[in-house]
Order: sequence, then structure tokens, then C-alpha cells
Amino acid sequence: MPERYIKSTLHMLKKLIHLFLGLCLSAVAFSQSANQSIADTATPYGDNPAAGRYYSVRGIKIYAEEYGTGMPLLMIHGNGGSGKAFGKIVPYFAKNYRVIIADSRAQGKSVDTGDSLSFEMIADDEAALLDEMHIDSAYVLGASDGGIVALVLAMRHPGKVVKLAETGADLVPDSTSIAVVHSSWLKEKEFYDENINRTLTTEEEKNHWKVKMLDWRQPNIPFSALEAIKCPSLIISGDHDMFNVEHAVQIYHHIHRAYLWVVPNSGHGTMHEHTDDFIKMTDNFFNEPFKDRKNYIL
Repeated sequence: MPERYIKSTLHMLKKLIHLFLGLCLSAVAFSQSANQSIADTATPYGDNPAAGRYYSVRGIKIYAEEYGTGMPLLMIHGNGGSGKAFGKIVPYFAKNYRVIIADSRAQGKSVDTGDSLSFEMIADDEAALLDEMHIDSAYVLGASDGGIVALVLAMRHPGKVVKLAETGADLVPDSTSIAVVHSSWLKEKEFYDENINRTLTTEEEKNHWKVKMLDWRQPNIPFSALEAIKCPSLIISGDHDMFNVEHAVQIYHHIHRAYLWVVPNSGHGTMHEHTDDFIKMTDNFFNEPFKDRKNYIL
């Protein structure tokens, strides 16, 4: 082979090698840059000024954030929490829904200086918030106390709820009717006994006590009241929840159009302990037509 061809081939190989190495380095640099960008711009759900604002609702200011577009999906957090509770699942749902995470009255960024608090008040707030946001109706997802609020919202404002999914709700605040696991109730009682005679001096202490007492004294909802819920409902319970599975079964039985999902190897926080399964099940529930199997003869 002539020498000039050998030199030409070697020169071309060197150029290809340099090009290949350059592309590899660029890809690595791009990947590192992208990952760093994601890490630097992680969305602070529940504390994101770019997505949140205050709404005038029933005499107070309710803080809420919005993400995504599509069918509205209202997420309601548990006792003493905030919209931050849904940070793990908002990114997924925001791809196809208009996700709304709101801080309930006297919790998170929503201030309420009144001396009373009830699940009915919070449910009415949620309905009024949807009105204030010009939303006729929405899917509703509630966790723990948020699950109770979701049920009460569907009972008191049926036109506002297209479908509801709730996890970890109870209808009575004690263990006398197999609702609360007795050991969990004892912990709540211990807190109550230790603090009932305590002098509350600051507004923060008074508010914290008011919120804690919400779960000690409430809810007080008869099973028969659930029959007012007409929308398809998904009742979720961990098999090791702080509320007995039998209680969730009773809730399920008293809602005409309902599914029941008992999550294996899960405590009260089904959404956090089994996030991927939780997302899949609730998303499928919201998207698929409801099939009434309760009247099927097997």
C-alpha cells in the first residue's frame, strides 16, 4: 500500500478518535449539567412563591399552589401538615392534571385566629376555594385528616367532587368502635392528659392545641351519613394503619360507588411508604370508568 494512503488513513483515524472523545466528553458534561440543574432547581412544593398565592375564603386567607394543566385535582393534607405532604407525587400528576395543594385552615401558611375548628369548616373552605379559583368540580385526593375532609366535602358539596380517593380516614376519634388502634389511641390520650392543664400563652401554642384537639374530639360521623356520597370513591388503608382495617371496610361498605384497596405491609402513610403503587392506583382510578361490582352475583 502506498505510504501516502497509510498516512492519510492514520490522519483520518486520529480525527475520528478526537471527534468521538469530544462527543463523549460533551455528553458527560451535558449529563452532569442537567443533573446539577435538576438538583439546583428542585421545586419547594408547599413553599413555592412562583406557584402559590393567598385566596380570600370565608373570612380567612387560604394559601394554595397550582401545578400543571388539565382536569383539576385537589389534594388535602393531614393534621398539622401542609401542601408539602404531596411533594413526592405532585410532579407525576402535574403532567396531566391541574394540581392544587392547599394549606387547610389554621395549618401551614393558612392562618386562622378563631377558637374553633372542625372538619366541616375545612370542607366548606375547600368548596369555597374551588369557587374562588373558578373551578366547578375536581378530583379530590385526601390523606389522613385530608381523607376525612374529602369525605365530608363529598357529603356537603357533592357537586364539587367528581371522584375522591382517600387514605387513612376515620369517622370517630376513639377505639370504642374499632376505629382507632388502641395503642395509637393511648398515645393520643397520653398527650392530652399531659397538656390539658397547661397554660397556653402564645398564639402559636393556642393554634397548635386547637389543631391537635381536632383529632382528639372529632370526627363524629355516623356510617349512615356516608350514603350521601354519590361520586366514585377509592378507600385506601394500610394493613398496619393506626386505624383498623375493619373500619376502612365499613367506610367502603357505606359508600355505594366505592372501591377498597388495603395496602400490604403499610402503616398510616401509604402515600409515602408505597409511592409508586399509590400513584398508579389513584391515577388509574381517576382515569378509568367506575365499574359497580357490588351488585354482581358470583
